[in-house]
This record gives sequence, C-alpha cells and structure tokens, in this order.
Amino acid sequence: MTFEEVQKLVLEDEGRRLELKKSTGELKDGMHSACALLNSDGGYLLFGITPKSLKVVGQQVTDATKREIAQAISGLEPAIDVKVDYIDVPNSTGNKVVVMYFDGWVWGKPPYTYHGCPYYKPESITKQMPREMFEERLKAAKPHLFGWENQIADEYSISDLSEKQILNAVRMGVRGGRMPESALSLSTEDILKHLSLLKDGKPIQAAVVLFCDKLHYTPQLKLRMARFKGINKNEFFDSQNACGCFFDLLDAGMSFCFKHLNLHGKVIGLNRVEDLDIPVEALREALINALCHRSYESISGSVSLAIYDDRVEIENPGRLPLDITPDNIKESHDSKPYNPTIAGVLYKTTWLESWGSGVARMVQACKAKNIPEPYYEVRPGGVAIVFRFKDINNESNSNQNCELDCESDCEAKLTDRQKVILSILMSDGEKTASWIASQLGLGLRSIQSDLSYLRNNGFIKKASKSTHSAWIVLKKS
Repeated sequence: MTFEEVQKLVLEDEGRRLELKKSTGELKDGMHSACALLNSDGGYLLFGITPKSLKVVGQQVTDATKREIAQAISGLEPAIDVKVDYIDVPNSTGNKVVVMYFDGWVWGKPPYTYHGCPYYKPESITKQMPREMFEERLKAAKPHLFGWENQIADEYSISDLSEKQILNAVRMGVRGGRMPESALSLSTEDILKHLSLLKDGKPIQAAVVLFCDKLHYTPQLKLRMARFKGINKNEFFDSQNACGCFFDLLDAGMSFCFKHLNLHGKVIGLNRVEDLDIPVEALREALINALCHRSYESISGSVSLAIYDDRVEIENPGRLPLDITPDNIKESHDSKPYNPTIAGVLYKTTWLESWGSGVARMVQACKAKNIPEPYYEVRPGGVAIVFRFKDINNESNSNQNCELDCESDCEAKLTDRQKVILSILMSDGEKTASWIASQLGLGLRSIQSDLSYLRNNGFIKKASKSTHSAWIVLKKS
C-alpha cells in the first residue's frame, strides 16, 4: 500500500470496515477493533491518523514498537497471521503509518476473541459480542460439540422414544432409497446409533425432538395455531396448542390447515383434482422447515401457524443464516440448517431435501396454482413465511364444504382431508396409507383412520392384487 492509497482510504472516515487510531498507544483498543473486524465484514486498522481531523501524521516505529504489535496480535484467537505494513509519511522524518488488514467472518468459522472476549462491529463502533451471537457462531463452527440438539438429554431414555415413529421414519428412508433395506431389521437402539442420535447409550436432544412421545422437560416442543377473523389478531375463530415430537406437530399443523382453509376442485381429463387455498406441498414444506430450523435452545417461544382472511403465516423462533436475507432467500443457495443433526435425519427419511431447494419448491407450487409467491419476514420474535391468497374479494377463506361427485344416495359426510385422499386415489391409482401420509405431510395414524372411514362407507377397497395393503376407489365413487 502507498501513502496516496492510505490518504484515499482515510478520507472514507471510520465505518464498519475502517478503524483509525492516533498511535500504538491505543494498541489495546486497536486489538478490540481488530477482533471486531474479524467477526464482521473485515477491513483496515490504521495507527498514525488523528481521528477527528483525519490527518495522516504517522508515528515513530522502533523494534520495540514492532514487538508490541506482534505481542498484541498474538492475543487474538484463533491464531491469525497478519501482515503489518509500515508506510512512510512524506516530509515527516521517521514517521510511519501502521496498516493492518483483516478478512471478514464467514458462516461456519468460529468467532474470534481478544484475550478471551469476543467483539463485533455494528457500523462504526466496536462492541462486545452478545452471548447469543457468540454461542450461535460456536454452534455453526462445531455443532457436534456446542449445538443444543447434540447435547445428551439427561431427563430421557430410549424407552421414552416412540418405536413406532422411529420405524415409520426408517421405512420412509428405505422406500426413498436413502437408507439401506437392512435398517428395517435393526433394533431401536441400533437405528438411533445409525442416525447418530445416541451418545454414551443415551438419546441426545435431537432424538427427543424427532421421536419422543413422553415429553416431560422440553416445553419448546409446541405448535401454536389460530384462525383469526379478519386480517389482524384482534379476534379469532379457533385457537389450539399442540405438544409433541416433530411428527406430531407436523400432523397437527397440517390438520389445522385442512380444517380452516378452503378446498378447491377441478376436473383434469377424467379426474377431479383438489387442493387447498395454499398448495398442500408448500404448506407442508414450510411447516417442516419451521420445525426443523427453529432455535430449540430457546424455551420461551414456539412455532406458530396463523390463518387470516387474506394470508397464512408460519413463524419460528430463530434466525436466517447471516448471508441469507428475505431478499435473496429465493435465489440458489447452499443448505445451512440451524439444526444439522435434525435436518440430517429428516433428509435420510425423505421428509426434507438438501441443497437449500425447499424455498424454490414452495415458490414453484404457488406459481403452479396461480397464487402469489410466498415471502419471508424477519421479526423480533423470529422468522416468518407468508402465503397470500389469490383473491380475498371473491373467495371466502373460512372453512366450507366442497361437495364430492358421488351418487346421490350416499349419506356419508366427508371431511376435507378425506376428500383430498379420495381425490389422490382417483387420480393416482392404488396407493398405500404410508405413501398418502408422506404426500400430505400427516401422521400415518390419521390417514389410516380416514381410510377406514372411506372403506366403511363404500368409497374405497383394498387392492386385491397388492402385497402392500394398497387402496383403490370403488367404481361407484
């Protein structure tokens, strides 16, 4: 760097990427700023500048000065190799400007500290990093050591986990080709080991989130749901709280959507195809993302599902990765799950895709139904995704019955979800209960109950040639 380049840099004045000090007499404060630059966007630290007048005066630099600088830099952890430039100041005999450049922090690197204390740089000031931010960066750098999801759940044992939920998840993984067929013959303990959900023979918190059906000490495993009247929270028609593991909450959320969103149908070819105001696959993806990526270490919040006259909002207590914003989240990006262990299990069991493709699939699903694209909002309590209805003036968003084209002598009353199941069987042919549950993002028990009702009322029957307990629609339906 030349003296002219120093002058040009100084004219920009102090900001998020530039820190000016009069001399190395402020070396300690300078290292606080160096740590802040390393934990923020990076930038320059200069000694030999009068901060108020921005005059480049330099200072005398001796061997002792250089040793002091080297000693100060050694207080930064993790250790860093910093190139220090000494730029001569014209017409000032022996005076030099001390220039250091620091690279910025990137997601996945541990946070820097100076003598054990972390700093960061919001705009032009240097501040001590909040504990929450520091812990989040530690977790991102070494999730296996610091992540809440990977801590041993001391209050729980393997017997508190639902063997049925675990086996259902494994079957999904085998069927999707992401787990070997041999996994079906493993014991519950061996399956948990295979999914990296055990430590020292005890379940970790991720196992509790995914499979526990005897919750005692994890109040954050809750989903708040409400159907509000109008477009604000002043009055509601229905308000519910669900508690349980990931799959229980997903089932409860999707059932609430089927209860309070309109069911629409149209004939394509010889088949009647039905969907909700918001595409089922988009709602399911949004709920999965909210439950997977929420900040579980915080027990004060919960995932929420709010349905208004003009929109659906799904919010989770957490934050977007630092390089992802509501403006660029729809662009192609790498997957950076907040809870990588939970996300890894959901990927292996086909409930979640990798490579950050979930947002794109929600956008595509909404475009295909000719409704507005969903968008994200960062709020004080977390992150929300918002789905808006196509036309709030011409369509009522309260729950209404959609009559199915059945024979007039059929007196059975079908729920919206049962109509969707029937529509799936009409258009896709014979399907198993597990397959239908996976498509709708619901629990197997709920789907089996609906299938029994449809069979008992003459809508469907077992496919006689199937070896997988598949169902087909009776001709009269």
